[in-house]
Amino acid sequence: MVETETKHLGRNEPCHCGSGKKYKHCCLAKDEEAAREKAQQATTSPPPPPAEPERTPHVPPRRREANQPWKRTTQSALRFKRAATPRKVGSG
Repeated sequence: MVETETKHLGRNEPCHCGSGKKYKHCCLAKDEEAAREKAQQATTSPPPPPAEPERTPHVPPRRREANQPWKRTTQSALRFKRAATPRKVGSG
């Protein structure tokens, strides 16, 4: 006859397995070990996190191209050639 675990068994009461021995000499060690394993499983293996949907990287919208004919991005910044004549130095 096995009793439910809602009743607290004292160490000196008869064992719940029906052997006629005291609980502390019969099933106390087995029950404590089972409770210890159950507690260890609860702390070491948390439930798996819920599956997250696959995320795509954020891409900002393209900017509207401004009509600025003086800015020519296709040409290099140094499109003007350097003057071949040296600068005038001295008194002027």
